[in-house]
Amino acid sequence: MVCPVLNLAKQLVSIPSISPLDFGCQNVIASRLLNVGFNVMLFRNNDTNNLWAYHGIDGIKLSFAGHTDVVPAGDKNNWYMSQPFVPYVKNGYLFGRGSSDMKGSLAAMVVAAERFVTLYPHHPGQLSFLITSDEESDAVNGTIRIIEYLKFINFHINYCIIGEPTSKNIFGDTIKIGRRGSLHAHLFIYGKQGHIAYPQFSINPIHQIIPFLNELMLIKWSIGNSFFKPTSMQISNINSGLNSDNVTPEQLSLKFNFRFGTDILVKDIKKQVLFLLEKYNLNYSIKWKLSGMPFLTSSKILVNFIKNSLQKYGFINPTLSTSGGTSDGRFIKNISSEILEFGPINKTIHQVNECIKIRDLKFLSLVYEDVMKNILC
Repeated sequence: MVCPVLNLAKQLVSIPSISPLDFGCQNVIASRLLNVGFNVMLFRNNDTNNLWAYHGIDGIKLSFAGHTDVVPAGDKNNWYMSQPFVPYVKNGYLFGRGSSDMKGSLAAMVVAAERFVTLYPHHPGQLSFLITSDEESDAVNGTIRIIEYLKFINFHINYCIIGEPTSKNIFGDTIKIGRRGSLHAHLFIYGKQGHIAYPQFSINPIHQIIPFLNELMLIKWSIGNSFFKPTSMQISNINSGLNSDNVTPEQLSLKFNFRFGTDILVKDIKKQVLFLLEKYNLNYSIKWKLSGMPFLTSSKILVNFIKNSLQKYGFINPTLSTSGGTSDGRFIKNISSEILEFGPINKTIHQVNECIKIRDLKFLSLVYEDVMKNILC
């Protein structure tokens, strides 16, 4: 039997939409939604394609969100058949870049919507889609632009499901009910260049920063709470010097990141870092970038709809989590009452030979369809 979810997933995977490019993925989705009566808006922001589509007008508003962009494929020679953008089915799995993150989820959403509106063409409430091609890159022209438009027209979402791959080991074992915030710091320490044999005539920023780094890494930033783990700090890059063996550098560049929950304020993180810089009398400048604030859905209405659907098909009771990186939920939270993320197993995302179990893909679409029926009918 031909599986419409698998066929659409294969069609989307075959498009090399490396972020932030879309290359027609959203046209495929738009065409299918138009065919079943959706109103569709396609708009471009710089190099990013965005889609907003809806079916129905009044009542409860349920949205599905996702992205058509994918990360680069890596070494093509390490992929099965050496073709990451040629969908490949083997042993019950669909292989290809984006199969799990997240073109499989998009296919499941779209087919679920097609079935739903065919059965209930005059359903109460509104079913909608928010889809971008700028989730895997800078995220400056994607979902955030759709949200700006929806805020402009005073549009509010009651329930939103983001199709990110959330399951860990077994399909349906994890639902993300929030995400940590992310704060980036780019620090510059300034010294004085000199001959390595005459340190008395130079100021070595590498030596100067070591006591600062030692204390920075030992700080317990927060203890966490019942929803979020303690705040973590990780250094991602240190760079200095002229690549010469006998010259001490004039400056040092350091990048580090904080992942934090609702138990600490951004201003308190910054205050502590600045205190340490002053404590060690460093000559510095620092640039901050807040990628997103933490968000949490405390209501369990949408969670319970998914739990009930999973139980209906014989799957385990899912764990509720806020782990992982940031997602576009950090933008959608500004206009949505409840947001959660639910999708396939994430073990192979961003890896060579990314794949999704075809059985899981089919059940994912059924769960999405159940949610549509239970919320809108």
